[in-house]
Amino acid sequence: MLNNKKILIGITGGIAAYKTATLVRLLIRSGAEVKVIMTSAAKDFITPLTLATLSKNPVLTDPFDPVDGKWNNHIELGNWADAYIIAPATANTIAKMASGIVDNLLLTTYLAARCQVFIAPSMDVDMYEHISTHENMEKLEKRKVKIIEPTSGELASGLEGKGRMAEPETIVESISDFFKKKSQN
Repeated sequence: MLNNKKILIGITGGIAAYKTATLVRLLIRSGAEVKVIMTSAAKDFITPLTLATLSKNPVLTDPFDPVDGKWNNHIELGNWADAYIIAPATANTIAKMASGIVDNLLLTTYLAARCQVFIAPSMDVDMYEHISTHENMEKLEKRKVKIIEPTSGELASGLEGKGRMAEPETIVESISDFFKKKSQN
């Protein structure tokens, strides 16, 4: 179902960012073309070089290339994609999405996206269970953003609970299911 699909991956600054290397690889193996946008904080957890190598595309982090000043056009990116998955989606990014705050390339592209947007939340259990996080996710669901539920288990803090980003295989399955249902309509 993902053959020749154009998938945009947005990576935010959470410990689960390391899982996106596997996510990119699985999407490529499924026949998708993948482009990656990272927030500055995401680069603390996984390198752009790793993701560029796996995706076979340059990784975008800023609205402008700091070397040559080339504009990374969020409108073109939003129009290019057949699906946009933000994984991991931190509480901070989810709140900004719900409020329409666009202070980085990942978020400006979210507002410009004409495709289906998915988020895979990842955060500590207390943050995930906080009422503001749930209210923000409810807002996004009303706006047709598909939420790929986090799982329960040991978290980076050492606590146990819900907040672990879904495994890359689950994310790929969710995206594939979306396109399968879409093709049946």
